Amino acid sequence: MRITFLGTSSGVPTRSRNVSSLALRLPQRGEVWLFDCGEGTQHQIIRSDLSISRITRIFITHMHGDHVFGLMGLLATRGMAGAYLPVDIYAPPEIEDYFIAATRYTRTQFSYPVTVHAVKQGVIFEDEDFIVDSLPLKHRITSFGYRVTEKDFPGHFNPEKAAALGIPAGPLYGRLKRGETIQLDDGREVSGAELCGPLQPGRRIAYCTDTIYCDNSVKLAKNADLLIHEATFSERDEDLAYRGLHSTTRMAAKVALEANAKRLIITHFSPRYAMEASVTPEELLQEARAIFPATDMAHDFLTVDVARRNPPD
Repeated sequence: MRITFLGTSSGVPTRSRNVSSLALRLPQRGEVWLFDCGEGTQHQIIRSDLSISRITRIFITHMHGDHVFGLMGLLATRGMAGAYLPVDIYAPPEIEDYFIAATRYTRTQFSYPVTVHAVKQGVIFEDEDFIVDSLPLKHRITSFGYRVTEKDFPGHFNPEKAAALGIPAGPLYGRLKRGETIQLDDGREVSGAELCGPLQPGRRIAYCTDTIYCDNSVKLAKNADLLIHEATFSERDEDLAYRGLHSTTRMAAKVALEANAKRLIITHFSPRYAMEASVTPEELLQEARAIFPATDMAHDFLTVDVARRNPPD
């Protein structure tokens, strides 16, 4: 699992930061999932090593323009690039009217299926590998945070032990590696769990923006391997955070600390800090680290790998 930040500014782009979007790469599936799609996201993708045709799911936190204005252009370009994989879009209920109006008035047609899902609290996607949960956050309009959980998977398969049991190499090994129980020609049943090491714990990633500090952010980030949380304002501008229902650096760090997250990356910075020297990026980072030391600061095109965790003893 690999995260690439495509936009890390709030509200408007700056010379060095585009507005909100990040990509979650799933190499084992050949897929890319986007979280938010602000204006210019497709330009950021062109400048990266991501493939627009591999995008299969797009999760929108809320309908403010700096998180959604890039959506229709990206979808149209994806079709012109010859993409054929379906795309599923998850967003607050207003997405349905927005998507219908935008396609109607621009007469945009897609060469691939597009399905729009109105997000509600709870599980919004699940397959054999992943679960995606959402919870409402606290912002000026309806806003959702997301949590991606990779399901646990069987540990290392022992082919020598399988051979000693007289199990022939081939398709049966694949089923055993997946933890299935098979029946041999002689009637014996063999469980894959007996031939594999301890379950490997899946990874957990939480994405929370736009929001002021709230309990649901902590719930989404509980024991996360990586929490990505907005930190629009410096602690010294806390009054602006409360006015706009955004988070400060320390609010984001407090979420990570209370959730027992392993790592925090702050993002979605106010452009005021790009236009004035009163608060430097290093000061923003140190404000968060004072509460949660395992904090890093996002910048456009930052790429982070989320490593697998060791199985419990």
